[in-house]
Amino acid sequence: MRIDKFLWSVRYFKTRNIATEACKKGHIKINGQAVKPSREVYVTDKIVVRKDQINYEFTVLDIPPSRVGAKLVDIYRVDTTPKEAFAQNELLKYSKDYYRKKGTGRPTKKDRRDIDDYKDETD
Repeated sequence: MRIDKFLWSVRYFKTRNIATEACKKGHIKINGQAVKPSREVYVTDKIVVRKDQINYEFTVLDIPPSRVGAKLVDIYRVDTTPKEAFAQNELLKYSKDYYRKKGTGRPTKKDRRDIDDYKDETD
């Protein structure tokens, strides 16, 4: 089975077209090598998928006949993604919440109170 079809069938991508684009951009690696969308997938291949700033790693156990339900995905792959990848994504999400771009306007009341509290702590 082609890699783009495999990633679509095990629900890593919503459409085959999105999976194909990810392959063309170099976000998909099989056994450490960037691949084209037409590359064949075999049992025991180690695949790394870069999606949403997380490197998902998994090993192919079997080739599905077509797209499978979400509950049946684990029959066809073993997820070996390290937990640190998800923790790093959480940290990134929190840092974006508290970051304010320069020139976005006046501080809100909450921002002003936080600034005042910070100044009181330093005095």
